Amino acid sequence: MNSSRPRSIEVEGVSHGGAPIPMGARVGNMLCSSGIAGVDAATGQLGADAAAQAKFAFANMRSLLRNGGATLSDVVRMTVYIKDNSARQHVNAQWLECFPDPHDRPARHALVYDLQGGMLLQLEIVAVIQEQA
Repeated sequence: MNSSRPRSIEVEGVSHGGAPIPMGARVGNMLCSSGIAGVDAATGQLGADAAAQAKFAFANMRSLLRNGGATLSDVVRMTVYIKDNSARQHVNAQWLECFPDPHDRPARHALVYDLQGGMLLQLEIVAVIQEQA
């Protein structure tokens, strides 16, 4: 690992509840996230409903990418964990905002999962960062 660039990537205002887990990690041109929750980075609070959590989770994803030197166009895969299928429409709304072109979207897989602590959804991403010309 290049000592001039830390491997761990954080998003200010968002943490894993005191657990020693970074929001993501970058090695070379690969960036992988930990679970990205729908926490409001301004308050540190989980969004009140699935719409708010989706909005905050995608905002946190964009912050993680930016902090890791990546963009939305570098995302190659997203896994979405949802508490139940009612959250899917809110995830899709944010997804379409981030990736409007149906011919230029990352792979995505959604799983219904027993999320804890009031979470209704959570994202994980993999990005391959392109060289800047």
